Formats: sequence, C-alpha cells, structure tokens
Amino acid sequence: MWYLRRPRGRRELVGKYFGTDGVRGIANSELTAMLAMGLGRAAGSLLRESGRERVVVGRDTRASGEMLESALAAGLCSSGADVIRVGVIPTPGIAYLCKYLDAGAGVVVTASHNPAPDNGIKFFGPDGLKLPDETEDEIEGRLEALDSLPSPIGAEVGRIQERRDLVHLYGQQVRYTIPHRLDGLKIVLDCANGATSVVAAEIIQDLGGEVTVMNDRPNGLNINDACGSLYPQKMQQAVRDAGADLGAAFDGDGDRCILCDESGELVDGDRVMAIYALNWAGSFKLPGNVVVGTVMSNLGLELALKKAGITFRRAPVGDRYVSEQMRKLGAAVGGEKSGHIIFAEHGTTGDGLVTMLQTLGCMRATRRPLSELAAQVKELPQLLVNVRVSRKEGWDDEPAVKAAMDQAAAELKDGGRLLVRPSGTEKLIRVMAEGPDQAQLERLVYSIRDALLESLGEE
Repeated sequence: MWYLRRPRGRRELVGKYFGTDGVRGIANSELTAMLAMGLGRAAGSLLRESGRERVVVGRDTRASGEMLESALAAGLCSSGADVIRVGVIPTPGIAYLCKYLDAGAGVVVTASHNPAPDNGIKFFGPDGLKLPDETEDEIEGRLEALDSLPSPIGAEVGRIQERRDLVHLYGQQVRYTIPHRLDGLKIVLDCANGATSVVAAEIIQDLGGEVTVMNDRPNGLNINDACGSLYPQKMQQAVRDAGADLGAAFDGDGDRCILCDESGELVDGDRVMAIYALNWAGSFKLPGNVVVGTVMSNLGLELALKKAGITFRRAPVGDRYVSEQMRKLGAAVGGEKSGHIIFAEHGTTGDGLVTMLQTLGCMRATRRPLSELAAQVKELPQLLVNVRVSRKEGWDDEPAVKAAMDQAAAELKDGGRLLVRPSGTEKLIRVMAEGPDQAQLERLVYSIRDALLESLGEE
C-alpha cells in the first residue's frame, strides 16, 4: 500500500504570528516581551467579549519564560482578564486546569523540544483543546489593531493570582489514570531539565515504584540540552545499568515522551498506541476498535492493528489534528510516532506522564515486560530526510519534483508508502518512504531530495 499525501493544514499557509502549534521564535529577538504583551491584550479582549475572563498561565523552565510569562500576564490584565499564574508546569497541566478551574482560556509559555534560546506561546480554550484556526485568526487581527482595543481602568483592570500548588493537583490527576500500583518496578526518568522536573518523580514514588531521575535540575539554560526525548541515549544506558523495567525520556514541556524497555531498546509512540490498543481491543477502553495515528506512523503499526481487527486512521501531523480526528471517530487513543499520545479518557492533549503510566498499567495488567509488548509491532524500514530549501512555495508544482515522486510511487506500488510534506515552521520539506527494501528507499528518497534542491535551491 502506498500513499502520496501532502497535507497542509491552514497554519502552514496563513498566519503572520501563529504557526502549526502556537507562536514561536527566538526569545527577545523574534518573540519579544512586547509581542507577548500584545498577544495577551488581544486574547484578553476577545475573552472579555465572550464573558469568560479568567486565564490560567504556566511555563516551562526556560530563562526567557519568566519574562514572557510576565509580559503575557500584563497584556491579559490590561484587557481586563484575570490571570491565575501557576509557574512551571507541563503543557498538559494547563489543558487540565482550564477545565478544572472553569477558566476562559489557558496559555503556556514553551518551545517544547526546542533549545533554550527559543520560546513560544500556546493557547488552550476552556475545554482544554488548542484553539481553532478561526480564533487564532481573530487574535492576530486584534494584535494588528491594539490601539483600538478597550483599556479598562480602576476595578476593571485584571488581577493576578499566584497558585504554585496547582502543579501538584495536576500530578495527582495523572497519578490516578491507572488503577495499578507500581511496587517492585524500577523506572528511569529523564526530565530534560524541563517542566516534568517538578512533578514526575513524586508520581512514581506515590505509586510505590523505585525511581531514578536524570536531568531534573533546570537552570533556565539546560532544557533539552543533550537530554530528554530527542537525546535518549543516556536514559537507555541508565536503564541497562540499573536493571530497570522501563525508561521514559520527556521533552521540555512534558507533552510527549519516548520510552525504552528493560534492555534499553527504544519504544516510540507507534508501539505505545499498539500496546494499549491490542491490550484493550474489544473492550469499553477501546470504543469502536479504532486508533488514530498520523501520516508519519509506520505501516507496521497499521498492519498489526488490522490483524487484531482494529481500524487505523491517519491524520495530518500535529496533535491538534489527531485530537480532531479522535473526536470525530470517538476514538480513545491516538497520537504520533514522536511520542505525543492522547488518551481521551484522561486528557485533551498529548501527555508524556500519562503515556508512561498507561504503558506501565498495560505491563501490570498483562504481567509482561515492555519488550514483549512492543514486539507485537513489526516495523517496516522507514527513511526520513529533511531537505532544507530556500523556499517552500509551489514546491509540489515543480516538474522535476513531481516526476521524482511519481517514479517513487510507481516503484513502491502496494508494498510501501511515500510521504512528502513541507514543515509548518521551517524552510524544509520532509521526504519519507517505507517499504521492505532499505536500499530502494534510499534511492527513491534521495532522488526526490535532489529534485527538491535542484528546483528550489538550498537554504
């Protein structure tokens, strides 16, 4: 089976400030305090009109987060919105608190897995879901016309309430997502010097597990620095050295994680979805026997689920698109190969801590080690190449590019899969192919890469 899909969400085509996942840029250069204040003022004015004026605000551990969080809060208050500032907290914690506190919105200052100089601002609605494109468009429109927005005075000015205790309330919510205790299990955590540093270890300890914690000493500059989900090698070695049952490496804002089994072998998001789905197939835990992945999910996952009578649906890349598809289908689980997994029963967005606990819960329920559970998926060889280009516009209309893709699709036929898509945040185009023959994949992918560079120029 082959797929030639070039999904482009609207955020890859329009939006001066908002990208595919909020507003991002180099802190104090592209993403300035003035921009953060303006975003707060624009969003706050929209909230005031809707009659929902409380906003929950949190951040990850970047040094620039303190500045941007303060500026954002000031902008919200200047529009008359009240701010509940919770400090350092994983991104899914903000989504949870939106609903728990009946807030009008939630905002988290984070650049996820990016290095410390970067930062970003993500908005959530009162339902804990990321804002639809239309709402982001409205905020952008108001951002361009700040002088015309009302400026309340006196008692109408928004107030700030500090609630640093709420991160532990979120932690308790995560802790109760599994019915099992973890006594006798050894777990290694790599917190990426990020937001999970404040809550991950206490969750495992509360459940009775023995925990070894790495990279949980953030200093504002070491977030994601050769650690966490993009650099899991030290976590893998720590699992081997400790004879642990599972390792979990989170990204900076804690909305995803990459696991490893007792031998130190990585277990990505595709395998986590399979473990959960295959364990709960045919039960109320998997309504409709359906799982939602993305166009990047390995074909091996689809085949393993199909064998068990489970329907697999693909969404464009991005957890917001996975979430939308899950709600349409009533799916209980969906996610991305990168480790963003959404469990509908427990949250509205990807949550690395919940992902880890659900996997541990399956291990307890089946009394099987993670290596055996992960082996249920036989992945096909996959090759992904990121091609940096001078421009992305019109890339799929270039004759040489179209010819190279058509040739690849013809060769793969029903035995593989091809995906070519532009990045939503960078000047690069991702070329991915799957199939049984690694040498063939390399030839086809690099042929498309060469055509892209020849047609579009190298950045």
